[in-house]
Amino acid sequence: MKIAYDAKRLFNNNTGLGNYSRTMINILSEYFPDNEYQLYTPLIKNKDFEAAYSGNSRCRIVNRDSKLFGSIWRSYCQASEMKKDGVQIYHGLSNEITNGLSNKGIRSVVTIHDLAFITFPGMYKPIDRWIYNSKFRKACRNCDVILSISKSTENDIVKYYGISPEKIQTIYQPVNPIYYKAMDLEEAASATQKYKLPKDYMLYVGSINSRKNLLGILKAMQTISPGQRIPLVVVGNGRGYKQEVMQYISSQKMEKDVIMLGTQDNRELMSLYRLARLFVYPSFYEGFGLPVVEAMLCGCPVVSSNVSSLPEAAGPASLLADPYSVESIADCIQKGLEDSALRERMIDEGYRYAMENFDPGKQAGKVMELYKKLI
Repeated sequence: MKIAYDAKRLFNNNTGLGNYSRTMINILSEYFPDNEYQLYTPLIKNKDFEAAYSGNSRCRIVNRDSKLFGSIWRSYCQASEMKKDGVQIYHGLSNEITNGLSNKGIRSVVTIHDLAFITFPGMYKPIDRWIYNSKFRKACRNCDVILSISKSTENDIVKYYGISPEKIQTIYQPVNPIYYKAMDLEEAASATQKYKLPKDYMLYVGSINSRKNLLGILKAMQTISPGQRIPLVVVGNGRGYKQEVMQYISSQKMEKDVIMLGTQDNRELMSLYRLARLFVYPSFYEGFGLPVVEAMLCGCPVVSSNVSSLPEAAGPASLLADPYSVESIADCIQKGLEDSALRERMIDEGYRYAMENFDPGKQAGKVMELYKKLI
């Protein structure tokens, strides 16, 4: 098959939608090497990403390297070019699709990650909410199949856009295969030594924004007695909400309780997960909750939320708190830190759950089966 992808995020986003796009293309081209994967992008900012895919014989990069014309080309000209290239399927990896596909006889899939701009509108400017809603709704209406990355997102698509569930297929977000290769303690210890981290710490990984509820973790920590409390290592970046978090840390004199790190590469993240006593992620809303699965694959017990997609990602072995209740978050943290038998069970069962449900080969197979049914 010849399959085309909207690869703008793949080549230009270092995290989030970029990671999803790269992981998807990587696992499909690895497990199904007989297909041709055409990567359409209006421009390429990251030359390292370009080198990685130009060196992949199963991939073909198609770009215009023009910010102005490239945007028009991405929206209105790609379908004609794909028709000439013999493309059979187009997959919009980041919530939108190009125009005119059905007129050219090209079948289409769009991945919808979440509808956070509807369910958690306070994070977004009104103009951004309008743009996202217009693009997402149009993509859902015009595509042949919607790929939802969780049942929670599928339910939101049905609820807010009135789409029939029959048009939607849930295929969980693939996790970078690197997390399926065990890391030994000696290598893991190198990262903690690099950042001079304490022996015992809790871990948070993700963007620092209001939806992720980092302040909820800090407030929960304050209810735990100083003798039982251990520091929280925060991996991620943010803007306005991060400043709010830093002000709270200062006002509550929690500087010794919180260690702020910037974003890390996957090997260092694995080290941090591997040695953390507990991964704490009581988010209010997620399309999937990728860090939760990464933590379980690295043998780290998880405290997360009992809302949106997080029960799907975290599974039955994790402790799920009410993210709106500081007491609930604190109770889960204390259980995870104090009950050693519970921790061991969470580690073993969480690892098995992640291996069984999010294996990249299985996810690639489900996506390929979707493609085959389309044509």
